Amino acid sequence: MTTPVIDCTPYQDRLRALAAHLPDVPRADLHGFLEAAKGLSEQLPQEVADALDAFDAEGNKDGYLLLRGLPVEADDDLPSTPTSTPAPEDRPLLTMEAMLAVAGRRLGLHTGYQELRSGTVYHDVYPSPGAHYLSSETSETLLEFHTEMAYHVLQPNYVMLACSRADHERRAETLVGSVRKALPLLTDDVRARLFERKLPCCVDVAFRGRVEDPGAIANVKPLYGDEGDPLLGYDRELLTPAEVEDKEAVAALSKALDDITESVRLTPGDVLIIDNFRTTHARTPFSPRWDGKDRWLHRVYIRTDRGGQLSGGERAGDVVAFSPRR
Repeated sequence: MTTPVIDCTPYQDRLRALAAHLPDVPRADLHGFLEAAKGLSEQLPQEVADALDAFDAEGNKDGYLLLRGLPVEADDDLPSTPTSTPAPEDRPLLTMEAMLAVAGRRLGLHTGYQELRSGTVYHDVYPSPGAHYLSSETSETLLEFHTEMAYHVLQPNYVMLACSRADHERRAETLVGSVRKALPLLTDDVRARLFERKLPCCVDVAFRGRVEDPGAIANVKPLYGDEGDPLLGYDRELLTPAEVEDKEAVAALSKALDDITESVRLTPGDVLIIDNFRTTHARTPFSPRWDGKDRWLHRVYIRTDRGGQLSGGERAGDVVAFSPRR
């Protein structure tokens, strides 16, 4: 299993050279852009390529891989942190977007979700005044633990977050809880109760079809797959068990995840890759200044041929429609 942090500082010049071979305006032809990135992913420095391959094949106990020290623009050379979404189609390529393209294509297929962020594949993640508490754009409240789109049949295998600009105080933390660390803290009874058991789950605002509160329209298994090394489906806000025994079991899982949580402070030049089938993640509060220099991440979702995510013929850059787990 891979170590969670790879220092890419020695490879900055090589990675910049790879980025220079990508099209200058990625959104002008995103499929073509990501196809070019696939070819370049075969030229990654060996240490980086090996780490990505091992993480894709086996994961690790921590549930994430952090590529640190990647090339990134100097802060004064970056545009102002966005205040709206989606990004303009003519926006020139940013270095961290290039890193997400090349590293992401080593893992699988970049995927957009029709109902989310206007169906775009690349998401700018930035603070927004008055953002919904379940939104990644919230800042001054805790974004609670969630497995990204655990309620979606085409749930992404990986969530990738790249940092172009940190928050001013550099106190925002991305929290990751891995089922491989939490599982030993659960009793046999709790494991048995949660394993392969479908529990009612609500969905994020974007997937509610403009219905304010459609209720639990999906069913999610908190633990499933291999009993000795299960996958995780967990959302602190949206999972809504009805039976007392289920509530107690989910509470025990929740506590175990809290007890083993790791924190990552993303700094410019970081790419965090979260194993979305084995973890839940969160983000701690921070204070934006609304000065054009607030925290700015870039997010993409990656699907692979594991877990029934691909049926054949898909391309990187495709956009899929919502289908809730039943």
